[in-house]
Amino acid sequence: MSIFKDLWWFFKEEGKAYAIGILLLVFVGILQLLPPKVIGIVVDHINENTLTKEILSTWLFALLAMAIAIYVLRYFWRIMIFGSSVRLARLLRNQLYEHFTKMSQNFYQRRRVGDLMAHSTNDLQAIQQTAGAGVLTLADSIITGGFVIITMAATISWKLTLICLIPMPFMAILTSHYGKLLHAKFLKAQEAFSSLNDKVQESISGIKVIKTFGQEKEDTDSFVEQSEDVVNKNIAVAKIDALFDPTISFIVGISFILAVVVGARYVVTGEMSIGQLISFTTYLGLLIWPMLAFGWLFNIVERGRASYDRVQNLLAEKEDITDMSDAVTTPPTGDITYDIQNFTYTTSHEALLRDIRFQLQQGQTLGIVGKTGAGKTTLLKLFIREFEGYDGIIKFGNHNIDEYTRDALRASIGYVPQDHFLFSATVGDNIAFARPASMMKEIMDAAKAAHIHDDIVGFTDGYETVVGERGVSLSGGQKQRISIARALLVNPEVLILDDSLSAVDAKTEEAILSSLRENREGKTTIITSHRLSAIEHADLIIVLEDGSIVQRGKHEQLMEEEGWYKDMYHRQQLESLVEHGG
Repeated sequence: MSIFKDLWWFFKEEGKAYAIGILLLVFVGILQLLPPKVIGIVVDHINENTLTKEILSTWLFALLAMAIAIYVLRYFWRIMIFGSSVRLARLLRNQLYEHFTKMSQNFYQRRRVGDLMAHSTNDLQAIQQTAGAGVLTLADSIITGGFVIITMAATISWKLTLICLIPMPFMAILTSHYGKLLHAKFLKAQEAFSSLNDKVQESISGIKVIKTFGQEKEDTDSFVEQSEDVVNKNIAVAKIDALFDPTISFIVGISFILAVVVGARYVVTGEMSIGQLISFTTYLGLLIWPMLAFGWLFNIVERGRASYDRVQNLLAEKEDITDMSDAVTTPPTGDITYDIQNFTYTTSHEALLRDIRFQLQQGQTLGIVGKTGAGKTTLLKLFIREFEGYDGIIKFGNHNIDEYTRDALRASIGYVPQDHFLFSATVGDNIAFARPASMMKEIMDAAKAAHIHDDIVGFTDGYETVVGERGVSLSGGQKQRISIARALLVNPEVLILDDSLSAVDAKTEEAILSSLRENREGKTTIITSHRLSAIEHADLIIVLEDGSIVQRGKHEQLMEEEGWYKDMYHRQQLESLVEHGG
């Protein structure tokens, strides 16, 4: 029952709604006590041959009025209690989403998308059940059950009531034991569902690769295996769940037997009338729901407990990149300075970057090249504060980058990553993502600068063309250029192209770079590329190898010295000639 203590903060927020809902439940509980009493009175009139049309009509009208009142009251308590539980789910869902948006790359390296989705769906549903049906079953089992027992003892026979309650402690012991078993089984079932979510998300995202390598059957077999694991673990939950109702029904059945056997003797001895016995057994029937609700309560509470723990553990993960309390809120401008002794990922023991030192003046272009895995992207992600924990400083303008708020820093940066992402929206909306209020002319100008405008106007609906999930309907080069247009639209102080021209041909690449030089005068540009022609014009080129700078200078300077840059440039020129000749 500790879940109710943990949710007390929410119950206080929604105190008025819950108080009204429980008060209405009290009225329903009181009204439910009257029909058995009416039945007993009518039976005694029949037994004594004193029942008249007027008496029967009066009691029938009373029963109808009570039924209508119970109907109306039940409608409103459902709105109050279940409506509050829906608001709890909405609140926790918003907290989770906000939490996800604040977390760094390290968090998403540890957590998988399917698992996060499971927390946001199945777990929240179980918590919502606790705040809705859980509160109902707790209140109703106490209110209705308490009223029924008090009425039976006070108005009919306290001795028969005590006798019929003898089996009840056994029910409490058994349902408590079932609840403990259910908690462990349900936790495993939720974890299995998270794993299945991961599998589905991964398979759908990688469906092209799966089909290309003909692994459909193997992937399906893997899914079936995980799906069976989820089914088996949920069956284990269902087996425990299935014990509640039979146990409760069996114990209530014993109470009925005691009521009939002992009650019949009381009727014979004259301690009770036949009408009172019928009323008593009818009241005992009203106890079935509170007892079932009591068992259901354990079921709901243990599910909610397991899910709430999972959600709270997720929300408890701290942000590893935060803003200083006195951080600068003005977007920075000016020179960029790197002075990093070393940087190591939290998942690695070996430094990925070492002795990175250079300065880039405002308005200059920096080219970063090197082998795959040399640390080019990591170097850029440190600048936009996707990772921290390096030894050294990175300055932008007059301050270290960690002295700015993340929003202020990133407001000055337009970043086009290697893994370009497009949303399931129109081409125009994708370009205007960072500036939704942009005019169509501004969107088109950005598209022209990225040399994607002609392609867009050739689409069926032009800028209103819906690109599909992750831009599935576009080619790699089109997606890259739309991503570049998106960054250009905000006209950032620093534009970062992280190998963002790899899917376009050399002619288009040169056209895009020429547009950048024309449209970004006085603005800083950083380009990483495997194709050296993309950074020939740069004011400074650095060559990374194993996380360190092994060469630096302009293109002309690097071509005069022996090293990786000169060798790679000649090789790429030769490959271009061979390809052109072919």
